[in-house]
Formats: sequence, C-alpha cells, structure tokens
Amino acid sequence: MSRVDFYVLSEAEPDALLRCACRLIEKAFDLDHRVYVHVSNEREAQRIDDLLWTLSDRTFIPHQVWLGTEPPHEVVKVLIGERPAPASHREVLVNLSSEVPDDLESFARIVELVDADPERKHLSRERYKRYRERGCTLDTHNL
Repeated sequence: MSRVDFYVLSEAEPDALLRCACRLIEKAFDLDHRVYVHVSNEREAQRIDDLLWTLSDRTFIPHQVWLGTEPPHEVVKVLIGERPAPASHREVLVNLSSEVPDDLESFARIVELVDADPERKHLSRERYKRYRERGCTLDTHNL
C-alpha cells in the first residue's frame, strides 16, 4: 500500500505551498526518483514549471509539463500535469489537486501539502480520511 506524507506549512504566503512542493520535488530528484506532480489546472502547472526553472543555481531538474499525448523523454525525471501519471513516473506523486488519485496504489509514495487557507485545509482533511479508509500508511510533518 502507498505511503502518504502530509506536509503542514506554517507559512501563509501565497506561493509558500508551491515553493515547498518544489523543494520536495528537488529532494526526490536528488534521490533519483521519478516524480509526477498532479495539478488542478494549466495555470498551476505553468507556475510549478516556472519555479522549477528558478529554484536553484546549483542544479537543474529535468522536467516538463506533460499533456498526456506523447511518452515523456527518458531523461525527464519530473512531469507536471492534470492527467493520470504515465507508468514511467509512479515512484513519487506530489498531489496538488484537491482529489485523491483513483490509482493511488500504483505510487510508492504520495506527498500532500497543507497550507493555512481554511478551504484547502478542509479539503486536505477530507483527503486524509479517504487515504486512511483505503489503508494507506499516513504520516504528518509540521514545517
């Protein structure tokens, strides 16, 4: 069964959640994992793409916004998209959408981020309950 880690942010800044997501993506990349970042919309995908380009002076994270029409290039370790992840990128899921993925069992690890926004915090609690109902191993990290 999948392991789900909830990262609870103390920051309330508008981009804090996406910046934290990028730091976690970088950490997974450094551990040589293939990552799928599931977003809710094209705007969010573009924002993550932009942040990954400017994240660090010391490293480049090969990534792309994935539209689901063609297989990703083999050197691309991080895909960002609204569709279900391709089989090649199912080690780590960074779930920025408001839904629990239907195919969550196919991921070794799922990362959920919780910020200070009351509505998103409520949705995160609902996802936590659904993960627990599905038998996932859950852990919470306060940042």
